[in-house]
This record gives sequence, C-alpha cells and structure tokens, in this order.
Amino acid sequence: MTSKYIAKKLIVEGEQDKRVIPYLIEANGIPWGNTKEKAVVYIEAYGSDQFIDADVISTELKASGLNALGLTVDADDNPSGRWESIRNACLKTIPDIPEQLPNSGLVHSMANGIKFGVWLMPDNQMRGMLETFLAYMIPQQSEPLWLYALEVVTEARNRGAGFISPHVDKANIHTWLAWQNPPGRQLHNAIMERIVNPQHPNAQTFVNWFKNLYDL
Repeated sequence: MTSKYIAKKLIVEGEQDKRVIPYLIEANGIPWGNTKEKAVVYIEAYGSDQFIDADVISTELKASGLNALGLTVDADDNPSGRWESIRNACLKTIPDIPEQLPNSGLVHSMANGIKFGVWLMPDNQMRGMLETFLAYMIPQQSEPLWLYALEVVTEARNRGAGFISPHVDKANIHTWLAWQNPPGRQLHNAIMERIVNPQHPNAQTFVNWFKNLYDL
C-alpha cells in the first residue's frame, strides 16, 4: 500500500517491470538511488493488472503526501480495450481524464495538483508488453541475429513448442538473450550490460514520459 512518505509512485504489473525500469532510467542520466528509501520513484509491482480498479486507483491517489502516480500496463493483444478499462477505472477520481491515450503516454494534472500518468507497453499504440518494448532497443548491429531468433521461435511453435500465442514476444527476447555472452541474461541485466541499447531512440519516448510525470 502507498505510504504517507511516498511522493512519487509507479505501479507496474510484475517484478520484471520493477527491475527493468530503474536500470533504464539510470542509463539515461538520472541516478536512481541506492536504496528503496532513496529511490527517485517508489515502484510497486502488483503481480497482475488488478490495480486497474476504481477503488484501488482512488485509494492510491488519496495517499497523504503523494504528488505523482503512474501506471505502466501491458497492452497485450488489445491496446484500445486496455486503455478503455484503465480510463473507466479512473473516471471515479479523475472525471476529466482524456478520452484518448496520447502516443507519448498520458501525463494529466489533476485539480489538486497531483500528476497522474499512464504508459501502455510497449508504445501506447501497438499490441505487446515489456518484452516487446525491450525488443525495440535491439542494437542495429544485432539485427540479423534478432531476425534469426524470430525465425527460430516461429519454427519452434511449428514443431510443437508449448508457449501460448500471447507470449511469443517473451519467447523472442529470451531466445535472443540465450545467444549472448554470457547466455541467458535477465531483462534488467540486458539493460545494465548494454546488451540492448537503453539510449536507443525507440526508448526515449518512455524516458521522456517518465521524466515529465515525475519532474526529473
């Protein structure tokens, strides 16, 4: 739950998001802080999208001392439907929330001065998730290997690989990471070790959204 000592908070779906985002932001010139207490933004992982709920959002926004709250949610296979669900959950507390999610992410100033933000992974427009977003940061020199990884994942499905269709993007990025040195790095390690390029132009819209929302 939100503490009265937390001024800037980001709610995410899972632990991967919670680990990846600090490394991405720090790689773009903003020191994150060495401890949870010193972090520039407090991140809470709900473990699912159960925070897309009118009462949860209302409670979070009423926390004492809060001045900015962000939500990062996977679009999955239905970006417009996902945004509609988020917006409907917010209307109770934010009646003037825009009807359309901006391509650059939502940063909305409420009447009480609190800033509220929404980012729909990967880019507020396309289907996908955190892993899709990270694939946007594949370095240009790695593109041939990345394209081959996509071919291999497709062939693996044809041969009976058990992962479900919504998880293709997860299979793609983890297959590609399995071929790096060392093999099989976790997503946050891929950013920290520059296996993907955290300063890639494709990442900058998210970075700018984050800076704008939290006045960094």
